[in-house]
Amino acid sequence: FFQKTLNAVKSWFTLFGWSKGQNPISIPHSLRRDVCIVQLTVEQEKTFKRKVDKDKGFYHMLLHLNGQPIPGIAASQSLPSDPVERMFQLHWQYSELLSFLKSQGAYLSHVMPEFLLAPEDYEIWTEVNTGLRVGSMRSSGKLSSRRIFILEKRTFETMSKRAWTDVLLQTYKVFVLPRVSSRIVSDPLSLESLQNMPGIKSEPLCSNIYSRYERAVLIWLNKHYEKNRKLVWKDSQRGGIPPMRWIVNFDRDLLDGLVLAAQMATYCPYLIPTHFIKMYTNPTTHEQFLHNSLILVNALHAINLDIDIKV
Repeated sequence: FFQKTLNAVKSWFTLFGWSKGQNPISIPHSLRRDVCIVQLTVEQEKTFKRKVDKDKGFYHMLLHLNGQPIPGIAASQSLPSDPVERMFQLHWQYSELLSFLKSQGAYLSHVMPEFLLAPEDYEIWTEVNTGLRVGSMRSSGKLSSRRIFILEKRTFETMSKRAWTDVLLQTYKVFVLPRVSSRIVSDPLSLESLQNMPGIKSEPLCSNIYSRYERAVLIWLNKHYEKNRKLVWKDSQRGGIPPMRWIVNFDRDLLDGLVLAAQMATYCPYLIPTHFIKMYTNPTTHEQFLHNSLILVNALHAINLDIDIKV
């Protein structure tokens, strides 16, 4: 599950996270590497074989998505040449990054700044902090209250991958999802057909799972599915008109492709006779689910919306 989530996150940020077209990323390696290399001085850069595009660093991506820089952190700045000072600088930057994202509504209390460091910087961090902890205990006779996690390299890489994935997910949540308009245009026909269906409220405290912006998308999905199911599949020879459904999540309720097809039909009705009419409207087997997914992906390709979604 986490690997599929990571792949989806990597694909979205590769395609849409940058101001000047696509920029392939890997999680966590390229994010940690680009943060470091982009900020090196000209003299230090000469020792690296790989030259990084100055507009494709991690903080440039945040600037593009947010529209303004993180307070106190420039998109490009030099790092100290001393390894320990460099580690402290990066640790401070990550602390500021996490604080800023949390101030915008991100849920990142489980992510520590040290988990975002490169392995060699994390090793320096553990050595320095273990020494400081022991020194503090000796001088005061008390144990420092701050807990230090010392992870072996393989465990750290797993933790770092998870931390960076969550940072990107929360970045998407606080900077991209709020662009979704919560204004739902009233349509008498669709409202009449939705009267017998429980509503989805968009108020902030109505769900502990989905944000108001995600619930706005769910409302949009429900509206257009109910509005279009009888129109798109009125002449269906593979199950007739699909039944009414209440769409409340983004995984199970979208598995058969019908809900997404109904959304596309709203904006591209010419795809109904060429693609959507061929879908199974009451799929029960894996083959029928696969069939519908193939048609949906082919429809995306037909309108040149190639966002690398696999069947």
